[in-house]
Amino acid sequence: MKANHMDLHIQQLTHLHAAYAECRMIRQRVFIDEQEVPVELEWDEADKTAIHLLATVDSQPAACARVLSDGHIGRMAVLAPWRGKGVGEALLQQAVQICRQLQVSHARLSAQTHAIAFYARAGFVVSSAPYLDANIMHVDMQLELV
Repeated sequence: MKANHMDLHIQQLTHLHAAYAECRMIRQRVFIDEQEVPVELEWDEADKTAIHLLATVDSQPAACARVLSDGHIGRMAVLAPWRGKGVGEALLQQAVQICRQLQVSHARLSAQTHAIAFYARAGFVVSSAPYLDANIMHVDMQLELV
C-alpha cells in the first residue's frame, strides 16, 4: 500500500511469529517508555490468542495493534516518526476488517482521550464516561459493523 509515497505494509501474525518481536518493541517504546505504562499492565495473556498487526514503512517497523476474538482492538501504537502520516489510519482500517471477518456486531476499543478524534474519523463513537487506565484517561468507543 502506498500512502504519501511510503511503502506501507501491514502484516497479520500471532505471538509465535518472529516479527511479533517488532510489535513488542513498538509497544515498549510507545506505552512503557513514552507514556510510562507499568510493565505489568502492558503484557498480558491476551497476547497469546490475539491477532497481531505490524505496520512497516520502507521495511522498518512503524506501528502495531492487536485484535481479540471478541472484536476488541487494542495495543494500537505508532512510533513517533510515523504519527500523522496515515500509518495509524491504515492500521485501524485493517483491524476493523479483521473484526468484520470475525463477524462481531461491533468493533470496540479503549481510546486514550487525546485520540478520540482519530477514532471518530473512522466512525467510532464514544460509549462510556472517561476513566483512568494505567494512569491515562480513556473512553470506550465502538463501531457498529452490522
